[in-house]
Amino acid sequence: MKKSLMVISLFALLFQTSCKTEKEEGHEAEGKFLVTSPIRKDTTILQDYVSQIHAISHIEIRAQERGFLQDIYIDEGQSVKKGQLLFKIMPKLYQAEYESAEAEADFAEIEFQNASRLADSNIISSNRLALAKAKFNKAKAELSMAQVHLSFTDIRAPFDGIIDRFHVRLGSLIDEGDLMTNLSDNSKMWVYFNVSESEYLDYRTKLKGDSVMIVSLQLANGALFDYQGRVETIEADFNNETGNIAFRATFPNPKGLLRHGETGSVLVTKPLVNALLIPQVSTFEILEQKYVYVIDKEDVVQARKIKIGTELPHLYAVVDGLEEGDLILLDGLRKVKAGDKIEYDFKDPKTVISNLDLYAE
Repeated sequence: MKKSLMVISLFALLFQTSCKTEKEEGHEAEGKFLVTSPIRKDTTILQDYVSQIHAISHIEIRAQERGFLQDIYIDEGQSVKKGQLLFKIMPKLYQAEYESAEAEADFAEIEFQNASRLADSNIISSNRLALAKAKFNKAKAELSMAQVHLSFTDIRAPFDGIIDRFHVRLGSLIDEGDLMTNLSDNSKMWVYFNVSESEYLDYRTKLKGDSVMIVSLQLANGALFDYQGRVETIEADFNNETGNIAFRATFPNPKGLLRHGETGSVLVTKPLVNALLIPQVSTFEILEQKYVYVIDKEDVVQARKIKIGTELPHLYAVVDGLEEGDLILLDGLRKVKAGDKIEYDFKDPKTVISNLDLYAE
């Protein structure tokens, strides 16, 4: 009996040891997997920047005289031409002042002419003549001033543009300086966006001669604006709080789609030279760190942490953790674990990049 128990115990010990060894060596994953390699390639990336859109001219239309608003000749949102009449302030008071100044000027002119004839006949002194001339000049100046005040009752557009919301109503009493509306020249638009110091230096050092950066504009609804813009101006100073500097791109706006105060995203195409690219589907994440499964010489899967430099559509540009000749698992990432031995077929990375949608899990 004791002999039988010893044999059973020995068999159990051997079985446990065998199981332990099998676990330590891992198991062979079922089926074949696809693997590929990173590829070095020159490419481009599309960098987006939040932007503010401004009209090249956006001004306040304010009253220059006090009075009742007699007429409104335009409507909100209407396109107007330079010199077009927008508003009229009741001109009666200023018309009367003008007529009074005109009469004073006529009277002073007559006095000056009489004094000139008398001075020619040596009847009055040259001082009397000079005084008459001064009175005439003063009257003419007052007439010019009255004419200016009268002209201010007609409020006209200083340039072609679009009328904004009215801040006054017909018949209301307007004080000098009151805001009446805004006027925007939307024929061209200035689009401002901020870039970092390093991006600014890259741009300035790579710029050749009189060349300028050409950019695109993505609108708030995700649509791409029909026309490209040119970066023509860079602000003088960096913002000490953000470390950024503002660029200004000028966009043509022949259809009038863009309006003052809009937002969007400026899209800048940048070259990415000799980048090490891998498919995004070949990566997985642990605690916000990116990993890939690398296949070693023994066909065993090993998890390796990588550092991503730039994200592209369907691709990552890797800056650390991989070499060009490494084998990385392309599909079945959920079916294996580190230490598993696999069978695989190699897929050329050029073919993989051209068919990335086929490998999405």
